[in-house]
Amino acid sequence: MALGLPGDVANGTNRIGIVFQSAVATWRFKKAGFSSWSYTWPLLLPIGIGAALGALGISQLRGQEFERIFGIAMLILLIPTLRSARKNTVSRPSWSPGTRTLIFFLIGLYGGAIQAGVGLILMLALARSGYDLVVVNSIKVIVIGLLTAIAVPIFIFQGQVAWFPALWLTMGFSAGGAVAVRWTLVGGERLIRIALVIAVLALAGRMLGLY
Repeated sequence: MALGLPGDVANGTNRIGIVFQSAVATWRFKKAGFSSWSYTWPLLLPIGIGAALGALGISQLRGQEFERIFGIAMLILLIPTLRSARKNTVSRPSWSPGTRTLIFFLIGLYGGAIQAGVGLILMLALARSGYDLVVVNSIKVIVIGLLTAIAVPIFIFQGQVAWFPALWLTMGFSAGGAVAVRWTLVGGERLIRIALVIAVLALAGRMLGLY
């Protein structure tokens, strides 16, 4: 968007790079000995349905409408971002199967519509489901790749993909996916969270016209 793409087109274009980023990250996790497909299968149906509905809904919006919704979503995203920075010493019980299905449907709905920050929301939900942090990250990249692959054809059909920027994003995101896995495995979560907070504030301010 900073380069002049309308918000709705930027939202669709972004997804092309994320599919490749997720594929690279999944491969790197598998190479490091973390294959999480067995954990992922139960989540695919609710997340996939949510992603399709979210992408269909948001693709009907244009330009400024999308940008206002995006800005508000980024501010809301600050809440779990900052909360997750605190050490939680109280162990909470896992969700029931019905609650888990609803939660991951809503995550798919958000991811299909907005995408930005869905990784953090997934990490919080998966951690609450009883998985450890490294497994959470390995599941996260698979799920994001699949929900994005479901959303991409919808944005292409709506003409909301700019292919030249998508090519550069694909190269950058793929490199980032490889590097981020390494950071995860050596304990780079704190640095990533700081970068996320800065990015969320910057995006929200721009979309809401604060600067």
